Amino acid sequence: MTLGDVMIFQIDFKSGKPVYLQLVDQVRYAAASGSLRPGDPLPSIRPLAEELRVNRNTIAKAYTELESQGVIETLPGKGCFLKENNSPFTKQVKNRLLLTEIDEAVVMAHHLQVDRDKFLALVRERLDYFERKSKEEK
Repeated sequence: MTLGDVMIFQIDFKSGKPVYLQLVDQVRYAAASGSLRPGDPLPSIRPLAEELRVNRNTIAKAYTELESQGVIETLPGKGCFLKENNSPFTKQVKNRLLLTEIDEAVVMAHHLQVDRDKFLALVRERLDYFERKSKEEK
């Protein structure tokens, strides 16, 4: 996710998922995996937009969404930074948010005809991947 001090985002224009939501997910994953730490700056909007070849408003929309979720904070004149992991969400709200994401994955697995065992194996594989990645970047 990071290369030196430069954060690397990968946008899949064919995925059907809005680009700003792809960015939101990638920042959240970076925070969850530990590759982005509280206080770390996010890339400035203009250079990131140029690098990804997307409109600046797309980056701004992603950052606004992340701020509304309590993931980042904007410091005027300084930029956007990952917030301390003092989630503004209660345990109940966190569970509801996570269940919504899980439900989407389960529905997608059903549409792709992925059976339960394969789905659970893939979940374990991704958990292991993020744990390894987190350890490698420390």
